[in-house]
Amino acid sequence: MKFYIIMSGSDQFLSITLNEVREFVSIVTDAAVGGEGECGFCSPVELRAVSGDGGSCGRSAGCRSRAVAESAEGHGGLRGSTNTARSWCQAHSCKMSPLVLGVGACLAGWIALYALLCYTNGSCGYEWNCRLVTLFHGILAICITAYIGYIDGPWPFSYPGTKNTTLQISAMVLSLGYFIFDMGWCVYFQTEGLVMLAHHTMSILGMLLTLWLGESGIEACAVIFGSEITNPLLQTRWFLKHSGRYNSFLGDLVDVLFVLLFVIMRVFVGGAMLYCELISPRPKFFIKCGGVAMYVLSWIFVADIARFAYHKSSVKYQCWKSRRVQADVNGQEIKRD
Repeated sequence: MKFYIIMSGSDQFLSITLNEVREFVSIVTDAAVGGEGECGFCSPVELRAVSGDGGSCGRSAGCRSRAVAESAEGHGGLRGSTNTARSWCQAHSCKMSPLVLGVGACLAGWIALYALLCYTNGSCGYEWNCRLVTLFHGILAICITAYIGYIDGPWPFSYPGTKNTTLQISAMVLSLGYFIFDMGWCVYFQTEGLVMLAHHTMSILGMLLTLWLGESGIEACAVIFGSEITNPLLQTRWFLKHSGRYNSFLGDLVDVLFVLLFVIMRVFVGGAMLYCELISPRPKFFIKCGGVAMYVLSWIFVADIARFAYHKSSVKYQCWKSRRVQADVNGQEIKRD
């Protein structure tokens, strides 16, 4: 007779024979039992309370777990756990090697695209070309992560903490290469503040952790989608501002759409995603901490955007009020004439 044991957190299983089970039980019993009918941990009073006649202990769960723990420690369990941890790290290192090569290739690709834009469009400046790369990455990331969330699955609100799929890994590797490139560019040219640098740092660390663990890729792709969905509007706003077309109806429309979409995706949709992440038992603790950190950072961005919206609306109102006063003055002068 054979028994099949499903390994926790894995789709693999082990098969053992009945004799192997008996041998294991006998080893544990010899190591744990302190006397006939005793487990070595329960007092005689506890034995009488459990068995009624002072016989064998019936609390196998607690007592055997402690017996197995001490037996394992006394028979080289510490050395075995160390070997297991070492083999686990080696296995993950083997898995990460292709990912490191993939991230390096994507980083080289983004750098090559930026260099090509600087070569062919050098008159526009370094930041203009960098934002073109950012715009291209945003559109590409939105398309890939939208396909993952809405078509390929699984649905991130219902199945957080699941194993990474090939498409999820590809999306994270692509975005990770871009964020490393953009982080280096921002540090070198010193164009961004601490909040944006913190956003890039947490994004890089979050994707690295997700790739290392091999799970929660669907949440990472959902975060990428929610973060990049406003990217085209943000870059369009910058291009309009630096081309002299920002103070127009198109500039106002882009600002309104950006603020609305940012608040909806980062606050409401992001809050629902974080709630599903926190109540689910599958995601790791560090993944949940990363989700909380990103949500707090989103609120910092929302505060900055609220100040910007208040300032711009105040300026617009003052301009409208001055135009109205000027129109009234002109109207009165016409009547006098």
